[in-house]
Amino acid sequence: MAFLSYTDTRNRLKEVLDTADRGVPVGVERHGRRAVVMDMALLYELLAASPRLRRPEAIAEGDGWSVFLPGTPVAADGADLDEATEEFVVALREYAEDWVERLRLAPNHAQHWPLVHFVSLSSDADLTGWVRGGE
Repeated sequence: MAFLSYTDTRNRLKEVLDTADRGVPVGVERHGRRAVVMDMALLYELLAASPRLRRPEAIAEGDGWSVFLPGTPVAADGADLDEATEEFVVALREYAEDWVERLRLAPNHAQHWPLVHFVSLSSDADLTGWVRGGE
């Protein structure tokens, strides 16, 4: 893949976006750093299928439910599975926000970038379906 300069990308933005919309990635280089512009649906599909994206687990405990994501600090409880799932989606959003602000720099959180990107690209309904195993 050829990488366009920042100036070329800016000058050809419509072409860059049209190319990405066709499912073809476009490379952009600026100050020695490289990025890719690609179709969001393709990236979402890739992240959703990635083995690096752990799957949430839900367990009944006493009079309620807990939902957690193994290997991460993301967890929530509720009186029923629906409530626990709603709280878990909120916890995912909060974690993604904290990760962007500061946790991405912490060695024990840096590897969670697939989760953060997945959460960022997902609607609450998408995340609820993901927690529920594709419902």
